[in-house]
Amino acid sequence: MHEDQVPLSQHRVTVVTVAYNSSGVLGAMLDSLPDGTPCVIVDNASRDRAALRALADRPGVSLIENPANEGFGPACNRGAAGVTSEFLLFLNPDARLAPDTLDQLIAAADAHPEAVAFNPRFQDDAGQGAFKRSCHLLPRSQWMPKGTPAADCALPVLSGAAYFVRRAAFEAVGGFDPAIFLFFEDDDLSLRLRGLGTLRLARAALVTHTGGGGSAPDPRIEGFKAWHFGWSRIYASRKHGRTGAYVKTLVRAIPRALSPRTWVSAPARAERWGYLRGITQAQLNRPNIGARL
Repeated sequence: MHEDQVPLSQHRVTVVTVAYNSSGVLGAMLDSLPDGTPCVIVDNASRDRAALRALADRPGVSLIENPANEGFGPACNRGAAGVTSEFLLFLNPDARLAPDTLDQLIAAADAHPEAVAFNPRFQDDAGQGAFKRSCHLLPRSQWMPKGTPAADCALPVLSGAAYFVRRAAFEAVGGFDPAIFLFFEDDDLSLRLRGLGTLRLARAALVTHTGGGGSAPDPRIEGFKAWHFGWSRIYASRKHGRTGAYVKTLVRAIPRALSPRTWVSAPARAERWGYLRGITQAQLNRPNIGARL
């Protein structure tokens, strides 16, 4: 390859991904990275660690093994620590890049030096588009219309499934909030980054995101996720000055927790009562120490 053919991504971006029993999907994500792309995998005490070690045994990939599940944001911070590349791409293990995705993201960043972070265009496995246009930490006046924009544009908030950010900006705001174990960490980071510059969509960059699987609901997992969703929602709302968040959330949560479905479905009961406990414990300023899986 001639020098003028070297991909824009060469030596300019490091991929950081957090694994938690993710060996079934991680291989496809790693296969989608251009050869030699630096990638840091942070494993949050998975049960499939042997398979994960085998997947990580390839050029450019390093594996950090946490002794316990420390949460998504803290694990991202650990993976980014010590990275010296110009850009970071926080990428879910169930996501896959198109061949030119990294080049397109870097081209967008070079064309918009005022922007600090970007989302690619997302699609699911069936090719259907997905787009994050809002979050409850923002007033509705800042939400975007439904549907994926037809062209690059400024965004109010970014999805954490493929979060492309200038490393200097990420470090300037202190990275992901370590108090948030799971959920709303991407919203919180987006709002803090907006103090440094704009957030943008790089539509030419494509990421296929599989998302949640089709396995039967597990009450323990449903309760775990709901507790953290509730806790993080109230914590982030208070952090960003969204007044009345607890009361508004509680008013909606109580009827769901007391509905007939709650009493006949163990997964629904775990999810709804877990959510109620999470928002209440956040309101009481209890630390984010919901049951670990």
